[in-house]
Amino acid sequence: MKPAPVLDLQQAIDGQAFNNYHLRVLSLCALSVLMDGFDAQAMGFVAPTLSAEWNISRGALGPILTAGLVGMLCGALFFGPLADRFGRRTILLFCTVWFGVFSLLTARATSVRSMEILRLVTGFGLGGTLPNAIALTSEYMPRRVRSTCVMLMFTGFSIGAAIGGFVASILIKTFGWRAVFVVGGAAPCLLAALLLVGLPESIRSLVLRGGRTAQVKAYLRKIAPDLHVPEDVCFDIPERRERGFLLGQLFRDGRAVTTLLLWIIFFMSLLDLYFLNSWLPTVLHDSGLQLETALRITVMFQVGGAIGAFLLGRIFDRMKSFIGLAAAYAGAAACVFFIGMAGSSLIVQTGLVFATGVCVVGGQIGSNAMAAELYPTSIRSTGVGWSLGIGRIGSIVGPMLGAVLLSSRLEVRQVFWAAAAPPCIAAIAAILVNRRAIIFTSL
Repeated sequence: MKPAPVLDLQQAIDGQAFNNYHLRVLSLCALSVLMDGFDAQAMGFVAPTLSAEWNISRGALGPILTAGLVGMLCGALFFGPLADRFGRRTILLFCTVWFGVFSLLTARATSVRSMEILRLVTGFGLGGTLPNAIALTSEYMPRRVRSTCVMLMFTGFSIGAAIGGFVASILIKTFGWRAVFVVGGAAPCLLAALLLVGLPESIRSLVLRGGRTAQVKAYLRKIAPDLHVPEDVCFDIPERRERGFLLGQLFRDGRAVTTLLLWIIFFMSLLDLYFLNSWLPTVLHDSGLQLETALRITVMFQVGGAIGAFLLGRIFDRMKSFIGLAAAYAGAAACVFFIGMAGSSLIVQTGLVFATGVCVVGGQIGSNAMAAELYPTSIRSTGVGWSLGIGRIGSIVGPMLGAVLLSSRLEVRQVFWAAAAPPCIAAIAAILVNRRAIIFTSL
C-alpha cells in the first residue's frame, strides 16, 4: 500500500504570502484586543464622575482601580493553560463574552464594594483575552511577517484605550457614567458573534490533537488557496504534544531558566510602562514645564509606542532573536535616563519622550510576539499567559513605586534615573535568553 503523503504544516504556512485570510484573522484578534483595551481603561474614564456622584474620595477609588488589574493578572494565569487544553478560539470567545457581560453588570453597581467585586471579575475575562489573541495571530501568520503582525494586532489594545477616552467623554456628558459600561459590555458581546462565525481555531493545535484532518484542510485552503492538498494527506509539525501539568511544562526540557528570564522581562517592562503612564505628566510638570505642555508631551509617549510597534516588528522579523528586544530595552533605559537630564527644554523632552515610547511600549509589544515564538504550540497560551500575568504584578508595582519615589523628596532627575533601571534589567535578561539560544517552536 502506498503511504499517505506527509505535509509539513508550518512550512506550508510560512511559504505563503500575506493574504485576505491572514488579514481576517489579524483583524478579528485586533478587534478583541481593542475591546479589551476599552474595558480595561473604562474605570479610569469614569473615576472622576463616579467620585463626585457617590461623594467618595479619590483615594477610595484606588481599590477599584487595582481590582481590575488583579483580575487581569489572575485571568492571564488561569485562562492561558485552559486555552492550551480546550482551544484558543473557545477560550477567546468565552473571555470576550465574560468581560462583556460583567461590564454590563458593572453599570448596575450601587456601592464601592459591589464595583470593586465586579471590576475584579471583569478583569478575569480581560486577562484571558490577550494571551489567546497573541497565540492565534502568531500561529496563522507567515514567518517573515509574524512579529510585525503580532505587534500590529496588539496595538489594538492602545487604540481601544485611546478611542475609549473620546467615547467615554461623550457618553458621560450625554448619558452618565453607567453608559460607558453599557457600551463597553454590549460591544464585546456583539463582537463574540462575529468571532464565532469568522475566527478559526488554532490550526497547529488541531494537528497536535489529531483526528481533525478535515478541519485542518478547510483552514489550510483559506491560508494557501493555490496549494495542492491531497485527499489522503497526513499533516505534521516538527514538535511533540506536551502532556501532563501544563504549567510544569514551562520548566521542563531545559525551559526553566528561559521561562524565569522571560518573566523578569515582562515584570520589568510593565513596571516601567505603568510607572511612566501614571507619573510622566506629573514629573514633567515638576521639572518646570506647564501642566498643559506636560500633558501634550506625554501624548508623544503613546504615539511613539504605536510607531515603535511597526518599526520594531520589522526588525524582529529580520533578526529572529532576542538581541533586537535587548536593544529596544537598552534604548528605553537610555531615553528615560536622559529625560531626567533635559530639564524644561521642550524640544528635547518631546523627542526623548517619543523615543521612550518607541522603545518601552514597542519593547513590551515585542515581548509578546517573541514569547509566542518561544514556546511550542501545546503550551503557547500557557507560556504567554503566565508571562503576562507575572508582568501584571509589575503593572501594579510600577505606580506604587512612583508614588514612593515622588514622596521621598528625590530630585526629578533622580526619579528618572531610578526609572531607567527596570528596562536595563529587562535588556540584560533578553541578552541571557538569546545566549541560551533556545527557541521551542518551528519558526
